[in-house]
Amino acid sequence: MFFASDNWAGAHPAIAAALTASASGFAAAYGSSDLDKLVAERFNQIFEREVEVFFVATGTAANSLGMASVSRPGGVVLAHREAHMIEDESGAPEYLTGGARVKPVEGALGKIDPARLEEAILHPATRFPHGGQAMAVSVTQSTESGTVYSLDEIETIGAVARRHGLPFHMDGARFANALVALGTTPAEMTWKRGVDLLSFGGTKNGCWCAEAVVFMDPKAATQFPFLRMRAGQLFSKSRFVAAQFDAYLRDDLWLQNALHANTMAARLAAAIEASPHARLAWKPDANEVFAIIGKAQSDALRKAGATFYEWTVPAELEVGSDEKLFRLVTSFATTSEDVERFAELIA
Repeated sequence: MFFASDNWAGAHPAIAAALTASASGFAAAYGSSDLDKLVAERFNQIFEREVEVFFVATGTAANSLGMASVSRPGGVVLAHREAHMIEDESGAPEYLTGGARVKPVEGALGKIDPARLEEAILHPATRFPHGGQAMAVSVTQSTESGTVYSLDEIETIGAVARRHGLPFHMDGARFANALVALGTTPAEMTWKRGVDLLSFGGTKNGCWCAEAVVFMDPKAATQFPFLRMRAGQLFSKSRFVAAQFDAYLRDDLWLQNALHANTMAARLAAAIEASPHARLAWKPDANEVFAIIGKAQSDALRKAGATFYEWTVPAELEVGSDEKLFRLVTSFATTSEDVERFAELIA
């Protein structure tokens, strides 16, 4: 019963097979192989326009180099207080941008409040030489709280960013999970709502090691090859990343994987909701479930073989003295049997 993280899951068999198939023979290096070009064209197809795609190794690299591409002197990135760039990237955005800072914006359930964003942009700390200047707005889709911005919510934040002349970035480490949750298209969830720059994740959804930075306007990407090279993120044998994305995007495998993960999360949430020993902290939209579980019950679950992480309690949530908040994450590799076993234990 592995619910600790979708990072714990391995690679999907089709993606592993694609890597094996690319292991023999010769191909042009540094992103110029036929397979690299094929995958670039596939990104154009799924986003319904010409985009510029750059492979990187990690989501942290994608976020940090994306911010480096729009950096300004004294730059300030505005992101939700729980954003991965703030909580989990150990200063990488600051380092790779050459000193930009990431400032938190409030909002319930992992989503930026547009009014609070407007306040943050207009605050002297982001409009004054002594405080710095706003340089980008970043949202996480799906969020670190397992919720999903609606298309209207994305458009509203995009309008705020555009009104102030700020690039709009989306951290899409779980992009596919959000996409299937909304039942929409990549174009509708990004550039049609004002998104300029996307960190496109594959690793959490069945890839071995495949992330990308996607520029919705290729003209905005002219300096990125140099930023990526300087950061040591240009792969010589990039065909192995291309091979993963080739299998990932072929026949909608990426969407099938995400749908399975989301479906398993919904079943997990239903089991928690029905339990006398636990309750949902809030309703999950994608593949992350947050539950308040009694300490004794959580200990018993772990002894029975369930893995999950304790989570920091947000200020707006009440948790009893004999309870804790936990995060449970499903993936393409989560089995119905694991969810059913967990449901039996928590009941």
